[in-house]
Amino acid sequence: MLGLASLAVFTLTAREWGEMTHQWWNSATYSHILLIPAIVAWLAWERRDALARIAPGGSWVGVVLFAVAAGLWLAGRASGLNLLAHAGAVGMLQTAVFALLGARVAALLALPLGLMVFLVPFGQEIVPPMQAITAKLAIALTHWSGVPAQTDGIYIDTPAGLFIVAEACSGVNFLVAAFAIGVLVCFTAFDGWARRAAFMAASIIVPILANGVRAWGTIYIAQSQGVEFAAGFDHIVYGWIFFGIVLAILLGGARPFFQRTPEEAGLSVEEAVRHPLVIAAEQFGGRSAIVFPAVLTIAAVAAIAARASGG
Repeated sequence: MLGLASLAVFTLTAREWGEMTHQWWNSATYSHILLIPAIVAWLAWERRDALARIAPGGSWVGVVLFAVAAGLWLAGRASGLNLLAHAGAVGMLQTAVFALLGARVAALLALPLGLMVFLVPFGQEIVPPMQAITAKLAIALTHWSGVPAQTDGIYIDTPAGLFIVAEACSGVNFLVAAFAIGVLVCFTAFDGWARRAAFMAASIIVPILANGVRAWGTIYIAQSQGVEFAAGFDHIVYGWIFFGIVLAILLGGARPFFQRTPEEAGLSVEEAVRHPLVIAAEQFGGRSAIVFPAVLTIAAVAAIAARASGG
């Protein structure tokens, strides 16, 4: 039933999945998302022994959440806001698991289901402020290194030439990828919320600072080697190689504070059964054979509404 419901969702939201896949494959900002499906599958596979001890059952809470996700998709379609439509498409897959397999299964799969949020391409909204931050960091380091420079917003004028912190240099790709990895590490390596919060803060701050250093390094090298050499060096060394080094430093610094291995992540069966939210949701449990047509009906109604709205 979950397979059929997922097929129905993919059919309904084929346009959104096509758009998202195009962005994953063709945009450097979102290329890291290509790894997310494999990570989600791996995390779910690690829970196989615990899942084998749970009898799946339907959940009307999951059905309500599925309807909310379908409404979000419909609102995105009708308004032309791709972010909403994409979030709704992913949300319907997440909530279908909850609706058809029940609260206990959803609790055991909370991490892989939650990580599916990162299938949605987002981050373009913060490109302008990231450009401004990168420019300020770069100009500060440029002055500190003794290179005379003047700045006007994202434009940095130096003796070697005029540099522009373009959208591709804003560091949004680094930041979004580091944020996704940060969430994964937080819930697979740490038990306490204090350490999780500290690592998430580092996952945001370190890529921003590192991108400022990257921009400054390009400017600094250009002063002695020329702009063309600096541009080529930036593309070769300061791309994902640079990000890989930064990520290794970030993870290496946090490694001594890890509290568990990825195989130990997530709730145990006993913890899932006793969890207050699971107990509350199970008050609204139902047979999957009844919940299944309800899910398909919601998907069908959403499809009809989308066609009627011209979306």
